[in-house]
Amino acid sequence: MNDIADSTDTDVPALLRNAPSSVEFKKLRKRLLRQAREVISDFGMLADGTSQEKRPKWLVCLSGGKDSYTLLAVLIELQWRGLLPVELIACNLDQAQPGFPPEVLPNFFEENGVEHLIVREDTYSIVTDKIPEHRTYCSLCSRLRRGILYRVAREQGCEAIVLGHHRDDILETFFMNLFHGGRLASMPPKLINDEGDLLVLRPLAYSAESDIAKFSDGMQFPIIPCNLCGSQDGLQREEVKRMLQGWERETPGRLGVMARALGHTRPSHLLDRTLYDFVNLRPAAGDVAVEGGEAEEPCGASLAMTAKLFAAE
Repeated sequence: MNDIADSTDTDVPALLRNAPSSVEFKKLRKRLLRQAREVISDFGMLADGTSQEKRPKWLVCLSGGKDSYTLLAVLIELQWRGLLPVELIACNLDQAQPGFPPEVLPNFFEENGVEHLIVREDTYSIVTDKIPEHRTYCSLCSRLRRGILYRVAREQGCEAIVLGHHRDDILETFFMNLFHGGRLASMPPKLINDEGDLLVLRPLAYSAESDIAKFSDGMQFPIIPCNLCGSQDGLQREEVKRMLQGWERETPGRLGVMARALGHTRPSHLLDRTLYDFVNLRPAAGDVAVEGGEAEEPCGASLAMTAKLFAAE
């Protein structure tokens, strides 16, 4: 990748012209770009044959939070550098929440020359009418929002909607499903909708929330707080977030290790009989290796425990 351009370069997209020029910020910016490129490549977000002459359209969803602003900035920079042959359309869904500042995002888009759409749908009234005050709004709000965004994407001829979920969101969802759903599942970087006509993409899947927060602060994005679900106390996701943040404080780098684990599953070492044929697993004759045997490498936790036991003697 070419060196990060200085903010004084006149050909830099308007959104990036006031980016901090410190060495630390440039490293952060490069890291976010590299990680997004890796996700796009690893999960085949661009179809074979995609080029500047044959560009798909992506609907980039902006809520006004740090994640979606960072997503837009990263995609615009990749596009500007010729690394993302995609037509980007930024879209904000104004859900008619009380106190939502309707002028912030349109002004931001206009000032930075970003092609955009503002869609206003009063999902707030529907959610607060259907869900009791003491229950969380997230599930219904998300379904309504996603349905509207699918419709808009189809109307604009887009092949994908692009969301700002990052590594920490994916881990939180994994533990939410583990603790409360009884299943091993998370948010994939790429999926297709139920109708089969649109992709849902998450290019920030490898990026840490702490990096995104630093980038957003440095860029001084006009953050709009969520007053719908963000104002509710006791959300299960917030409890999981605090748990993960505590682990990261105690052992820096742990979230990165857990995120890598999501890409290295071994069905033969789990309990899902639909993914692995345990019933027909039988010893092989002679010295033939059997798929699904003991792990090739010992568990790191068992090694650490063994070391402690011997040290105590």
